[in-house]
Amino acid sequence: MLPVTGVIVFIVLWWFAIRFFHIKPYIAPSPDAVAATLFNKRWILLQNLWPTAVEAICGFLLGNGMAIVVATVFVHSRTLERAFFPIMVLLNSVPVVAKAPILVLLLGNGLAPKIGIAAIVCFFPTLVNMARGLESVNPQALELMHVLSATRGEVFTRLRLPTAVPYLFSALKVAASTSVVGAIVGEWIGSQYGIGALIIQATYNFDSRLLYATVICGSVLSVLFFSIIRTAERVCARRYETRER
Repeated sequence: MLPVTGVIVFIVLWWFAIRFFHIKPYIAPSPDAVAATLFNKRWILLQNLWPTAVEAICGFLLGNGMAIVVATVFVHSRTLERAFFPIMVLLNSVPVVAKAPILVLLLGNGLAPKIGIAAIVCFFPTLVNMARGLESVNPQALELMHVLSATRGEVFTRLRLPTAVPYLFSALKVAASTSVVGAIVGEWIGSQYGIGALIIQATYNFDSRLLYATVICGSVLSVLFFSIIRTAERVCARRYETRER
């Protein structure tokens, strides 16, 4: 009930600010006006929400999958880590808004650059967390695996990977929200559909009600995606506890 109470308090404060400060509707519409827009234009919002969701999910899977593979390679090869990790830090320091036009030039104006931007946004946080999790194994347990003549594959699957799972889910929960942000930013650069394109259209048309409604839809998508990853984390934790018993 606490999150529901927080949302209700936020809406009341929003309504009170509109009434008390006499804010013009074209600057900040009232909550009831935004709710009416959400209902009246629900089909337009859903039609534009679907491609954004597809881009975010595909980018999430691609970016995190690549991050897990690269982190695994870095853990097993310090030379590659020292050679390429600084380059990845440098690429991550470039703002997403600056990366988007480059990907559009490279990949065209279709679905690919939006997925690519979402993947890039997810990649670095998962890479750092996954590499840290794979390296944070118990030294005594690692030494025992070597004494028992365990192969690299056995050390990875039975020791490193279970240790890295909590770190991985921490990164995935962050990536769940940032993938939606990456998809929306990608849609700002030459897209005719999606939540990002609808935000641009509402802004240029001075349609503040549609703008706020679209932002709310994007936020709901992020929260829903985050909740799915959080539920998956709890399921994995319960199964792991059952195995341990």
